[in-house]
Amino acid sequence: MTNTKTPLSELEMRGNFVHRHIGSNDRQIQETLNELGLQSLEDIIPTAFPDNIVDQDPLMLVDAISERAAIVYLRKIRARNKTFTSLIGMGYYDTVMPAVIKRNVLENPSWYTAYTPYQAEVSQGRLEALINFQQLIIDLTAMDIANASLLDEATAAAEAMNMSRRLSKSDSNNYFVDKHCHPQTIAVLQTHAKPLDLKIVLGDPLEDFAQQQCFGILVQYPDTFGEIKDFHQLGKLAHEKSALLTIATDLLSLVLLKAPAEFDADIVIGNAQRFGVPMGYGGPHAAFFACKDSHKRSMPGRIIGVSRDSHGNIAYRMSLQTREQHIRREKATSNICTAQVLLAVLSGFYAVYHGEYGLKMIAQRVHRYSQILAQGIEQLGYQVINTSYFDTIIIQTPYKAHRIAARAEEAKINLRIIDNNTLGISLDQSSSRKLIRQLWKIFALPGKKLPDLIEIDKNIDECIPDSLLRTDSILQHPVFHLYHSETEMMRYMRLLAAKDIALDRSMIPLGSCTMKLNSATSLQAISQYEFNSLHPFIPTYQAQGYQQLFEELENMLCDLTGFAAFSLQPNAGSQGEYSGLLVIQKYHQSRGESQRNICLIPESAHGTNPASAALAGYTIVNIPCDKQGNISLEQLKEIVTEHSSSLAAIMITYPSTHGVFEESFCQICQIIHQHGGQVYLDGANFNALVGVTRPGKIGADVAHLNLHKTFSIPHGGGGPGVGPIGVGEHLIEYLPVHPVVSGVNPAANGETSIGTISAAPWGSANILSIPWAYIAMMGAAGLKKSTLTAILNANYIAMKLAPHYPILYKGKNGWIAHECIIDCSTFKKTSGITVNDIAKRLIDYGYHAPTVSFPVHETLMIEPTESENKPELDKFCAALISIRKEIAAIENGVADKQDNLLINAPHTQLSLIADEWPHPYSKQQAFFPDNSQYENKYWPPVGRIDETYGDRHLKCTCL
Repeated sequence: MTNTKTPLSELEMRGNFVHRHIGSNDRQIQETLNELGLQSLEDIIPTAFPDNIVDQDPLMLVDAISERAAIVYLRKIRARNKTFTSLIGMGYYDTVMPAVIKRNVLENPSWYTAYTPYQAEVSQGRLEALINFQQLIIDLTAMDIANASLLDEATAAAEAMNMSRRLSKSDSNNYFVDKHCHPQTIAVLQTHAKPLDLKIVLGDPLEDFAQQQCFGILVQYPDTFGEIKDFHQLGKLAHEKSALLTIATDLLSLVLLKAPAEFDADIVIGNAQRFGVPMGYGGPHAAFFACKDSHKRSMPGRIIGVSRDSHGNIAYRMSLQTREQHIRREKATSNICTAQVLLAVLSGFYAVYHGEYGLKMIAQRVHRYSQILAQGIEQLGYQVINTSYFDTIIIQTPYKAHRIAARAEEAKINLRIIDNNTLGISLDQSSSRKLIRQLWKIFALPGKKLPDLIEIDKNIDECIPDSLLRTDSILQHPVFHLYHSETEMMRYMRLLAAKDIALDRSMIPLGSCTMKLNSATSLQAISQYEFNSLHPFIPTYQAQGYQQLFEELENMLCDLTGFAAFSLQPNAGSQGEYSGLLVIQKYHQSRGESQRNICLIPESAHGTNPASAALAGYTIVNIPCDKQGNISLEQLKEIVTEHSSSLAAIMITYPSTHGVFEESFCQICQIIHQHGGQVYLDGANFNALVGVTRPGKIGADVAHLNLHKTFSIPHGGGGPGVGPIGVGEHLIEYLPVHPVVSGVNPAANGETSIGTISAAPWGSANILSIPWAYIAMMGAAGLKKSTLTAILNANYIAMKLAPHYPILYKGKNGWIAHECIIDCSTFKKTSGITVNDIAKRLIDYGYHAPTVSFPVHETLMIEPTESENKPELDKFCAALISIRKEIAAIENGVADKQDNLLINAPHTQLSLIADEWPHPYSKQQAFFPDNSQYENKYWPPVGRIDETYGDRHLKCTCL
């Protein structure tokens, strides 16, 4: 009798995370290898990789740990964080995320695994959610237009500064900044101003601005010390000087305060964090950016607009996309790529759930409690400096403020220490009467009777002048009035999610964006209170769990890349690029070589590279590629020789955006170093290198990694992202620091560091547990297997599609890297079909399209990742092959050239039930092109969207 028992070791292997993460099982992997003529995954290395980049040194990473072990370990880490009540303010406040939103959005893969809504027809749900967010911002700021979020308040301020410089007719290079802005905002502005030769002028806007000539001015309303100032005359004065007025504001305060638009502001920025998103030790949170209608084409970030589909119905899309950085390259006005879509969606839903009256109740409660607290503290013998405030009071103490702050810490409360005799307290949605009494007890001297809270409440006088109180209505659109019961809210969010294609529905084969599995286990920690409740400016002894997590993650990344150190502060890939380029710039300046300002950027580089270099103050020289998509070595040598004395850096995406491992990478690095330059490696495609090579050992000096791609942080519909930078030993001292929290970069000081890049010391800290868990559970062997499987899957797709579509670029032995580009340019001549038609037809097969027309026009860039199994790859290839046959039918005259399956795609459910069917093809062909559609049909909610109409008739608010 045959023994049917499976060996224990094999059972254990089937249950580990590597097996869960990699889609194909060992049998399917072997079948794929066989079709490509290989024996094992290891055979891919000599077949596809250049020999001189392969690293033979083993990783220091420990063996993979189980999912259960990862959860237990992270539980121990989070236990080291102290969850005090933080009343520090400065842009970060405790808040309450409604449970219905937490469970149905934050923890729902329909929302967190979605991609940036470039394919609008399959993104109508999240686009509507973002329209709600934009409407919220427009209502509260009273500005004409708002975008769909930026990275954080400080970087939004930097974007406002750059936008002001572009639009102002002033000859001055001075930018006036309210000295009472948040210190992290001032620090980020100073970092961004320097490479562009802009000067930050700090002062009091009501006293000092009249004497200044500036192209713009930024004020805080309420300011960092809680004071609410009247800026009615400031807007007029600024415009007389040809300066643009930007107001940084607190979103919750605007529920009660006069809208910034009434001060004639040009731009309004801030952070939506306190609309239901935990502090998370600094992020991620959705910053907002609103402006006058006349400035809309210069606004950074993505704008969601209203358009119409092929049936004349309302449809949403990303508007004005020609402003995007990958299209405009070095002429781009911003390098922003990742936004904070998931966080904007959360804050938008928070406003939908509470509505006008709910938000007013929250804001009024916070404000009234602040006034009660202030009056009680004055009764205890202290002076409250503020005269007009919303939620923040500043207290003058008769003795050292540190003593009172220490007493507060004993009671597990964090206060803001401003100086030796001054403290700040900011209340929030979670503040209670019990907390107020606790605070009074902390401030009371021995034997001092505590104030009577009820008596104070009865006699409170409003501290905000009538001229600064809001009198207009807010949130009048029906969406903010319909979903206040949990039942209706739950159904509304499900309705929107059902309109979209996310990774929970099917494969998203996007080249350049690595839509791999975002495991439920690695995401668990972000919902846990000990991780998400911490204020970013607490004393570091209260965040020892986070400090351990940072250290371990940095060590992991150093091990994988061969770099000496990492900075986790950049909270997007674009910010990582910018930071790395500033590090190189600072390095050259420290060596007395400030003339080195040339940045070489190949045609095969990632789309944000030229924009990042321009914002960092570099002069950009483009490097052409040869017909194989590789950097032209001959032209590179000529250009480098020509610019030898002024060469600063080269930016290389490796493997390239063309999807190949360039054989000459190491040689290129040598050439750059010989001429005194530094090598910046864009790590957007690092998922094709992990476990096989280390960039820091093969010539790169700096690299950023997209943790939201390679290391499994979800894309969230277009954000959050994390883009930490790794550097060689010689560049450590230049890494970012922070003005509020010390110890971010112990090797740096005020003179050597590039400054501050993000508002929070460690960027989007709350999601760093995700890559930690991913790396720990994969282990060295699992990470390498993941890389090789991704490359295997891409080459399998290339092999299957090659007889039907030309594969544009190939590398060693005819192999590609982790993504392949298929050329669709000839179809327009032979059949009138464009690559966009193919993308829309894929929707009828239930697929989100690959990347369209990037990096090469009229192409599809396909990246299957390691998370998809062989049957899914076969199904996707079958869809594209079927579409090619549909194109052939047009080419052969069998199908009509004007009325066919592709031009009319996608086909909606309304078309199915229409009384008439006017097309020459059948409904079966239109709606059910393959057998898999019967079981799980995706119905696009709208037909083909009119791109031009939406730009010509821009409307970015709820209808």
